[in-house]
Amino acid sequence: MNLKTNWDGLGIITSLACAIHCALLPMIATSLPLFGINIIHNNIFEWSMIAIAFGVGSYALLHGHIRHHRSFAPILMFSAGFVFLIAKQLFHQYELYFLIPAVLLIVSAHYYNYRLCTRVKCTSPHHKH
Repeated sequence: MNLKTNWDGLGIITSLACAIHCALLPMIATSLPLFGINIIHNNIFEWSMIAIAFGVGSYALLHGHIRHHRSFAPILMFSAGFVFLIAKQLFHQYELYFLIPAVLLIVSAHYYNYRLCTRVKCTSPHHKH
């Protein structure tokens, strides 16, 4: 069986998982510290999620750029999104103001990269056009 990974899809999923964690978990899990569980504002967890999203996203976007479309637009969108994501970590009082554009830019970068990869005729053996 020949399985192919859709790295843009995986990047979108990790970005959305991060957004759900950041936006909804504090509202849902406010009672977890009563049980000794603290995943809200846990720096190790937060930075781990950011690192995973960055790794998957970077691979997907660089792969699309090098092998398929040569457009820097998705990389620039992704980079801007990550600037907002890092700002969210550093300036907790403005967390929501940085989170929303971060997620929108990162997910849009993956979607745009996916569209460019599937639109362009390429010679890559793993795409059928």
